[in-house]
Amino acid sequence: MSSLITNGSGMIDQTTITGALEHFYASFNQRDLIRMQQNWHQDESIRLCNPLGGIRCGWAEIQSMYERIFNGSARVFVEYYDIQILQTADSFISIGRERGYFERDGKRIDLAIRTSRCFQRFDGLWRQVHHHGSIDNPELLATYQQAVV
Repeated sequence: MSSLITNGSGMIDQTTITGALEHFYASFNQRDLIRMQQNWHQDESIRLCNPLGGIRCGWAEIQSMYERIFNGSARVFVEYYDIQILQTADSFISIGRERGYFERDGKRIDLAIRTSRCFQRFDGLWRQVHHHGSIDNPELLATYQQAVV
């Protein structure tokens, strides 16, 4: 497994675990909602849980959160590292850390997030079905939550 994922370069192969993760981070960091939709399984059972978006159920709720991020004035960039993969035949859980930044109106906040992402294989491609992110540092969490409002 790659020790650092920021963006995919060139063609990303979503039939591989690394490719599925690269696809997500490329979609996020490039603010590409169409590619983001391709990364997530399109079903009401999918979930996203994080300190800013709360618990989002189904693609419509998750999409609205990404639209707000991608279309807003803030710039967010994250890279994924310290990655551990737990895999079965048709699913995998990726556990790791994200670091990056949030910038808006000349203010920058450095981010440190614990992250897990769960993927299942559908028609040969890995699709995300769950994400959980949390910020350990209470001051960072409060600062980030206040900045995003």
